[in-house]
Amino acid sequence: MDKSILHLENTDIYQSDNLVLSNVNLKINKGEFFYLIGKTGSGKSSLMKTLYGDLKLKVGSGSIVGFDLKTLQDKEIPFLRRKIGIVFQDFKLLNDRTVYDNLLFVLKATGWKDKTAMKTKIEEVLDHVGMKTKYYKNPYELSGGEQQRVAIARALLNDPELILADEPTGNLDPKTSIEVMDLLNKIHQSGKSILMATHDYALIVKFKQKTIKCEGGKLFEVLAQSSS
Repeated sequence: MDKSILHLENTDIYQSDNLVLSNVNLKINKGEFFYLIGKTGSGKSSLMKTLYGDLKLKVGSGSIVGFDLKTLQDKEIPFLRRKIGIVFQDFKLLNDRTVYDNLLFVLKATGWKDKTAMKTKIEEVLDHVGMKTKYYKNPYELSGGEQQRVAIARALLNDPELILADEPTGNLDPKTSIEVMDLLNKIHQSGKSILMATHDYALIVKFKQKTIKCEGGKLFEVLAQSSS
């Protein structure tokens, strides 16, 4: 039985009509953690956007958490996004509502109806990321690290099989980056699969995981430096 939750085979990744990555082969199994590295403009974001349905997969075959990326219809994208958690560099929180209401908004948008179940779930994910006591604050009242914790809580709401983190520490200072990385590590240890795009090499050295690299229009696995 195939236990991969992400599988790309001979895929070409396009940003509008520009080919950014060619002949991409990638397989992530349940419970694996991969870093995705590469210079700005190397195709990391385009690859991420293809995985969560923002960009169409035109060439090759690909599947993610049971969805076929090649035949993915617009109306299926919300269902795909319920099974993956997405964490962005700029948090993408709604500033006009509290932390609690940010999370409530996502649950309602993804089809939750039961008020008690929604409240329980929100408390559970906020507790998980250490933000339970700040549920009543608006995002602009929080530090960058706290906002990213809330964004990670949001990604966990629908108990995703895979978390796509696109430069999650990109806007954070080194100390906060390590705290957020610790949190992602804990989430990984609880059984979640994670693909994290980053250019923070200090984190990659500190938290060793499998690493794939975009360079020169190709994607390839980088062999980890063995720690002496």
